[in-house]
Amino acid sequence: MAFSTTMLAWSVADFGKFMGAELPNARAAVRWGADYLLKAATATPGALYVQVGEPGRDHACWERPEDMDTPRSVYRVDANKPGSDVAGETAAALAASSIAFRRSDPAYASRLLHAAMEVFDFADRHRGSYSDSLSSEVCPFYCSYSGYHDELLWAASWLHRASNNASYMTYVEAYGMQLGAGDDDYSFSWDDKRVGTKVLLSRGFLRRKLQGLQLYKAHSDSYICSLVPGTSSFQAGQYTPGGLIYKEGESNMQYVTTATFLLLAYSKYLKSSGATVSCGGGVVSPADLVALAKRQVDYILGKNPAGRSYMVGFGARYPERAHHRGASMPSVRAHPGRIGCDAGFQYLHAG
Repeated sequence: MAFSTTMLAWSVADFGKFMGAELPNARAAVRWGADYLLKAATATPGALYVQVGEPGRDHACWERPEDMDTPRSVYRVDANKPGSDVAGETAAALAASSIAFRRSDPAYASRLLHAAMEVFDFADRHRGSYSDSLSSEVCPFYCSYSGYHDELLWAASWLHRASNNASYMTYVEAYGMQLGAGDDDYSFSWDDKRVGTKVLLSRGFLRRKLQGLQLYKAHSDSYICSLVPGTSSFQAGQYTPGGLIYKEGESNMQYVTTATFLLLAYSKYLKSSGATVSCGGGVVSPADLVALAKRQVDYILGKNPAGRSYMVGFGARYPERAHHRGASMPSVRAHPGRIGCDAGFQYLHAG
């Protein structure tokens, strides 16, 4: 949830001026997530609430949200049960959201930024993974497989952009290598923030010529070159025969959309500084990255060999049986009676 909020806020921060009449809706989506995270971060001093519900019990039922009767247990991380990964991402979400509201609601933006600073300090001071602290409650469903180093660097990077406070740049320069700055990673997700952090920090190098961030530009270039067909660094097997980026066997579209976002963000940063990407002997321009991103978006929306949109509700043909409890079952209006834990599986397995 925190990662989704960060990405929504990043889209508003970088592309809000292109959203037209949809910008208020985009900000409303960011605020919905930021409000929840703000409460989770400030309800109890020295603690961050990170989960409601018991994953094992919840996954064992197929129920509408209105019928849920599984335990609503509440879990938190604190000094005794650290969670730098989930706290780092929460700090990043709050910091990014503060940028999204900087002009439209400066008082709210200030609250978000202050909370982000507090949560980051907590995450850094009490280091540890929430997968260890809350292992039986969060694993195997929501384990942090990449650890917490990537989230600390990601959060510090967002705080620097949101606050322009030099102490966060000092942190990045002092601890960057320890926290994964030297790693080349080729996927970006709710769990692994390394390549997203590199693209975000490249903005500081490209726009403000912060020499301490040149390493991040070099690693961002490596990532971009791995995605561009025809370059010497292109990694074969990253695309399906129809042209879709392919990263993982399950839930692959999340990696497609995050990669596409990074292509567009990096293109913007390159264009603003008149820079390009050098891939071996070839040069990749910002326009090349936009074209590659557009092909991925077009594929998702239906321009693919199957002629099928992968966005529910968009186009003539789209998924109608999503693996989603609320969407797969009759509405309360259509079926006002309760549908219990086990009874709901008939809808999951219906033809």
